[in-house]
Amino acid sequence: QVQLVESGGGLVQAGASLRLSCAASGRSFSPSAMGWFRQAPGKEREFVAAIAWISELTWFADSAKGRFTITRDYAKNTLYLQMTSLKPEDTAVYYCAAKAGNQRAHPASNSETYAYWGQGTQVTVSS
Repeated sequence: QVQLVESGGGLVQAGASLRLSCAASGRSFSPSAMGWFRQAPGKEREFVAAIAWISELTWFADSAKGRFTITRDYAKNTLYLQMTSLKPEDTAVYYCAAKAGNQRAHPASNSETYAYWGQGTQVTVSS
């Protein structure tokens, strides 16, 4: 059974930076891709960024391009999201997710193709 545990959320001011982490555990953990999604109050969950686990090919939502960076530490089975120039509209619960190893990494933005999800970490950006 795969478990994903996010950390690193918090309350920051607009313009600040924050790094989220997602630690994965489970026997033979080898996803095809991992991603970050977020859900703001009253809104649907939306794609933020994803990375192919082996090739490290990355995908970003338009809202994240140029401000967010997604990386992974293969040895530690850990996913990261470095967020800079944060805006109040980035306020949301951020979830990490992993695709099963036999799933295609692309399309990375489709949440229905992710098999495993973390519990989420709150990010609040004040103006």
